[in-house]
Amino acid sequence: MSENKVITENNKIVEKELSVIGMTCTSCALAIEKKLGKLEGVEKVNVNFATEKLSLKFDPEKVDEKLIKEVVKDVGYDVEAPVENKTVTIPIEGMTCASCANAITKEINKLDGIKTVNVNFATEKAVVSYDPNITRLSKIKKAIEEAGYKPLEADSKDNVDFEKERREKEIKTLWRKFIVSAVFSIPLLYISMGHLLGLKLPGIINPEINPFNFALIQLLLVIPIAIAGYKFYTIGFRNLFKLSPNMDSLIAIGTSAAIIYGVFGTIQIYFGNTKYANDLYFETAGVIVTLILLGKYLESVTKGRTSEAIKKLMGLQPKTALVFQDGKEIEIPVDEVEVGDIVIVKPGEKIPVDGTIIEGHTSIDESMLTGESIPVEKNIGDKVIGGSINKNGSIKFKATKVGKDTALAQIIKLVEEAQGSKAPIAKMADVISGYFVPIVITIAIVAAIAWYLTGAGQIFALTIFISVLVIACPCALGLATPTAIMVGTGKGAEYGVLIKGGEPLETTHKINTIVFDKTGTITEGKPKVTDIYTTGKYSKDEILIIAASAEKGSEHPLGEAIVKAAEEKKLALKKVDKFMAIPGHGIEVIIDNMDIYLGNLKLMKDKNIEISLNEEASKLADEGKTPMFIAIDGKLEGIIAVADTVKPSSANAIKRLHKMGIKVAMITGDNKRTAEAIAKQVGIDIVLAEVLPQDKANEVKKLQKDGNVVAMVGDGINDAPALAQADVGIAIGSGTDVAMESADIVLMKSDLEDVVTAIQLSKATIRNIKQNLFWAFGYNTAGIPIAAGLLHVFGGPLLSPMIAAAAMSFSSVSVLLNALRLKNFKPKN
Repeated sequence: MSENKVITENNKIVEKELSVIGMTCTSCALAIEKKLGKLEGVEKVNVNFATEKLSLKFDPEKVDEKLIKEVVKDVGYDVEAPVENKTVTIPIEGMTCASCANAITKEINKLDGIKTVNVNFATEKAVVSYDPNITRLSKIKKAIEEAGYKPLEADSKDNVDFEKERREKEIKTLWRKFIVSAVFSIPLLYISMGHLLGLKLPGIINPEINPFNFALIQLLLVIPIAIAGYKFYTIGFRNLFKLSPNMDSLIAIGTSAAIIYGVFGTIQIYFGNTKYANDLYFETAGVIVTLILLGKYLESVTKGRTSEAIKKLMGLQPKTALVFQDGKEIEIPVDEVEVGDIVIVKPGEKIPVDGTIIEGHTSIDESMLTGESIPVEKNIGDKVIGGSINKNGSIKFKATKVGKDTALAQIIKLVEEAQGSKAPIAKMADVISGYFVPIVITIAIVAAIAWYLTGAGQIFALTIFISVLVIACPCALGLATPTAIMVGTGKGAEYGVLIKGGEPLETTHKINTIVFDKTGTITEGKPKVTDIYTTGKYSKDEILIIAASAEKGSEHPLGEAIVKAAEEKKLALKKVDKFMAIPGHGIEVIIDNMDIYLGNLKLMKDKNIEISLNEEASKLADEGKTPMFIAIDGKLEGIIAVADTVKPSSANAIKRLHKMGIKVAMITGDNKRTAEAIAKQVGIDIVLAEVLPQDKANEVKKLQKDGNVVAMVGDGINDAPALAQADVGIAIGSGTDVAMESADIVLMKSDLEDVVTAIQLSKATIRNIKQNLFWAFGYNTAGIPIAAGLLHVFGGPLLSPMIAAAAMSFSSVSVLLNALRLKNFKPKN
């Protein structure tokens, strides 16, 4: 049993949530509840078997935590110290298809203490969550090695140079191997097939004059090709013997069968059986390996392009920072900047870390982080984000977040994790890939035996066997989903829409109802002066000067809005001789010997002041604005209306959502009249007003019960439970860290238009995944029967193993190229 949180109520009653270990059914939960319920001082107890959580309220003066734990132990359940799972990302070298990822997943899952494993073939990384008290990182790496692959330095994702270097090295190696195999394949193909096309061969290797030399030269040419593709054999056969065959196994079996048959034919020719000279099959094996190496090279180049968004983000990180130490400016590596350091940034330079400006003013380009193209004006006290570009002024700022805590590092981490995650649609492809290879091997063997038994001959049967194995590679299947997710989440990051994984990316396209929080989401979240009415004695500016002077000493948000309005107009304020707050009503002040009341309607009535602007006051209330009445020397002289104004983009965003067939609701703690006025302005369908913060999640639940797929958009701490309850939680970037943690999608700009962008991107990505899966499934479904000789049964052609190899490579590259089309995504208006 481990403690998770403690909340004290009324300085006496304590609420605790604990974890219970060892429950096996709901009866266990009831037994604990019964036993604890008998304790004096325990007010409420609830044990949830599904979540293994015990929630209780008790009086610490009557019962202590030690006794509670003892009672739970007496009932028969364990007490366990809290354990924080550790999550590590391990780059892996040597994966060639989705079956490789499945084999590694299987091997890691055999270890004790493993919580979750996600091996992504497209990103070539394993994300493993484990209990460090039970297993170690070294054991996980060993498991990867035992599966036949090479684990690289864990968490090397933080080093963009290492990642780039590794990718470039892999591309160069594959290119070199392809060139070697092509250099030997071309003469091999000429020698083996040239005489059939009427091309002349030297007498020394002419099959009619020297058949043994003809066979021997082909064997010598195929050996370097097999060495260039040695990984297909080492990995393929190792996985075959472990009973988890993959794509390499198919290639290894097919080409080995061709080479072994060729060696057998060469021996037969040596002993005088020259008829084998026409059917040696060395060129089939050589050309298959060459074409697949070319396919792997193209695949590697294209895969490198899918993670360009991450490279761009990582490229934003400056390498050095200019800091003020011991009275002088020193340039140090950005990794050495500590929280509290004074950092100097000159015009045109990148901001190295997050901080708060203490000297100077400037405008900063934050477009790569927020998608906002207009530079943002920054003054003393404003926050700056590492990776953004200082445009025109020199500033000094105090570092507040460094290293992995900076906003940019968090965004990179979030996008990395999203790109490595799997959408539910991907899990289906994984399951199919797991069964696919053994089924293909079975089909190849059955088809070859069937043709042989019908009298087609051993050469024909071998052709069928090799063609089926080679054409059926599940590469395209394994790449279909992860590549689209990588490009989709990367594209989202470019637009300031951070999607936290494959699951929210997939769910977002199903949304049919969106619930928006009002304050700070639909509205600016800051009250502003919207209207000023006067009876005619004073001008609007004079009324504003008197009201702002009166409110200068007030800390009320509405008062602050009036003061700010006067400051924006650069109006000179008057001296206040007397100030008195009237709680719940307003204030009374004396300025220039004038007795002034400023406040609500209640205040005016209490002071017997006649309301002469009734129509205006009523109109303002209908519009959801708060009227502040100002009376001078016992007579009403004006009204200043203050309201939380609607963001400029809100109405258009809601209009676009309606066009997409999505219902829009607004949730707020405000009164119904104000809420309905805001709703009317922006075109909201459903208004949920006067909702307490703790009830927001319940309102979302009610909408879900009606069969809706609900997204919640919010920015505050009180939105966090609703964000977590919704099918998709969307936090706006100006909101709190808690809201952003609870959300599935984070909008870096506080712009509701980006909600539309997120839905459009989700739809485009899912459409792309479905296209990829259609082509991958369709290709294999059509390709295997053709390779097995189905067309030949009806008098059609027989598929050559070489054409099968070319088609297999093309299928993977075509899926990748289709995924890359997502890079052209642009939000539609």
